[in-house]
Amino acid sequence: MKADMTLFEDYQIRRVYDEESEIWWFSVIDIVQVLTQQADYQAARNYWKVLKNRLTKEGSEAVTNCNRLKMIATDGKQRMMGHDCMDAGVRAMQGAIAEETRNKLTDYWTDHNIKQGDEFAILTNIIHQEWTELSVKDHKHLKGLKSQNLRDHMSEAELIFTALAELSTRQIAETEDATGMDENKIAAKTGGGVAKKARKDLEAKTGRKVVTADNYLPSPNKKNSPTVKTSKTGNKKSSGKPK
Repeated sequence: MKADMTLFEDYQIRRVYDEESEIWWFSVIDIVQVLTQQADYQAARNYWKVLKNRLTKEGSEAVTNCNRLKMIATDGKQRMMGHDCMDAGVRAMQGAIAEETRNKLTDYWTDHNIKQGDEFAILTNIIHQEWTELSVKDHKHLKGLKSQNLRDHMSEAELIFTALAELSTRQIAETEDATGMDENKIAAKTGGGVAKKARKDLEAKTGRKVVTADNYLPSPNKKNSPTVKTSKTGNKKSSGKPK
């Protein structure tokens, strides 16, 4: 295996190339640092630790055993790094992006006379219903969920389109300086519509539905999630087909 660095903006991302399998392994912690815009490596490492524990508690069976890999440590030397493996390395990165997008939207709402709780829920449902053509409640029912968090069970595409809808909503609201429920309802519907158009375009090109009953997290009796192997430092290699 050959180890080196690659640059993304001002961040260095560690990677290892496996010549036998012809696959790159990237440091998930380094990628999380980019996505969360953390200047401090240790802060990104802590963020990843918390996220990994959360995924485990949610039943994603994140941590298993795998082979150790050599990567460049913080002291500049190549060291054997950890033995954690993860089903959800790619998912964690997608989740970090979606969470950051959601937080920016709710921060905007808070600063523009939207109350946490019922009003957040109403606007969220407007966005969701506009892009999926299903209410949050109906989408959960489609996936066979009850009290669980819908986002934790979304497919890759559903999560990405949700993030697109929420990002669009925030940017539209910012452009219009939307304040209060009436104005933010309009922004929510318009933002959801942006994602709806993108969804329909993709479905027309692929012939596959974006919103489905597929569940990202496996049921207790079915191990059907994609396998993405990740070392403790965050190196990932995927095997199997993502949903």
